[in-house]
Amino acid sequence: MNILAIGDVVGSVGCRFLRAHLPALKKLKSVDLVICNGENSADGNGITPASAEFLFHSGVDVITTGNHAFRRREMYDYFDSCETVLRPANFPHGAPGRGVLVYDMGRVQVGVVNLMGVVYMEPLDNPFDAADAILAQGLPKITLVDFHAEATGEKKSLAYSLDGRVSAVFGTHTHVQTADEQLLENGTAYISDLGMTGPIRSVLGVKPELTIEKMRRHLPVRFDLASDPCQMDCALFGVDDKTGHSLFVERIQIK
Repeated sequence: MNILAIGDVVGSVGCRFLRAHLPALKKLKSVDLVICNGENSADGNGITPASAEFLFHSGVDVITTGNHAFRRREMYDYFDSCETVLRPANFPHGAPGRGVLVYDMGRVQVGVVNLMGVVYMEPLDNPFDAADAILAQGLPKITLVDFHAEATGEKKSLAYSLDGRVSAVFGTHTHVQTADEQLLENGTAYISDLGMTGPIRSVLGVKPELTIEKMRRHLPVRFDLASDPCQMDCALFGVDDKTGHSLFVERIQIK
């Protein structure tokens, strides 16, 4: 089966670009399942029920998140009620929502795990221990991991740790697509970062002049999102239904 993973969607401009291009891409690549990181899909940062619903109605099947998952309090109940929106599984016990999903497609089930890194990030539970504990509980042969992390070394280390135990590990968070897609020796596909779905002339989706001002002056700056034109960064994973091993990984960028 073919599973498409889409990089961090930024604001309403990124949501609209995804809606405009995802249907054709799904048809072109015979996509069976779409996973999308939506933690920045709301204007002004974070994710809201409205932005999540927009992504679902645009053809996304599962939404993952990261360090901005709980930026908007209106999402707390939505995380609890909607099984197909995940937050990192290594958040402390009692956090709203869940970090693991078994998506039933009828002929096959697909596991999706959302984890967050701790290098240069928040001090959450160790993602390596969390991954081991999750897999010990039993997941489908086809399982993919969104590892929302800053450091490529942490991302790749987790991928090697999970090689042969999951179908794919893909990184999110940096908003910059990496050119290191590969199949690891035991059948797990990997890419350090999917990239971003949002404005091309931007810094992580924000107007460059604002990030320049922040870094030059070190004074508070209100970050506004840049506008069109946009791009959609993603990766396509071809997975063997019987073994759960990846057969290929294709990096995709649409402008």
